[in-house]
Amino acid sequence: MVNHKTVKDYIRTIADFPHEGILFRDVTTLFADPRGLRIAVDQLLHPYAGVPIDCVAGLEARGFILGGAIAHQLSVGFVPIRKKGKLPGPVISEAYTLEYGEAVVEVHDDAIEPGARVLLVDDLLATGGTAAAGIRLIERLGGEVVGCAFVIDLPDLGGRSKIEAMGMDVHALCAFDGD
Repeated sequence: MVNHKTVKDYIRTIADFPHEGILFRDVTTLFADPRGLRIAVDQLLHPYAGVPIDCVAGLEARGFILGGAIAHQLSVGFVPIRKKGKLPGPVISEAYTLEYGEAVVEVHDDAIEPGARVLLVDDLLATGGTAAAGIRLIERLGGEVVGCAFVIDLPDLGGRSKIEAMGMDVHALCAFDGD
């Protein structure tokens, strides 16, 4: 019998996490399964086959797992975009709005060469705040974002529209409505 599971089939839903009323889409079950992880990495790469990419940037934290695997497949470097205070060298910072307050992400100020073509990767696209901040950081360093790849899109939260309004190509492997 052939296993025809999709990426979405590997994702576990946990009710009321991190607080009541939230349906948390847990990709750790996807990452833990060798076939699921391979399918996700291959499908995230697929739209960019033949597209020149100089490096992959991953958003903290699950974007590191995917981004590292994708960078390896492409034989290019990986750039972590981290939460404030986590990088040891000189950084540039970008603040963005959360549902309740603000957050800041940072990248080393020498992480991306001017003119570099960068694929931005994360596990989840919700409101788009973190991804938009990552795009701005890449562009401030002179990089060109060739695409934004996500495992999950939560379309009702508007992140895709926000990122596309920035002129970006958005690729997501699956969507969960109503979240």
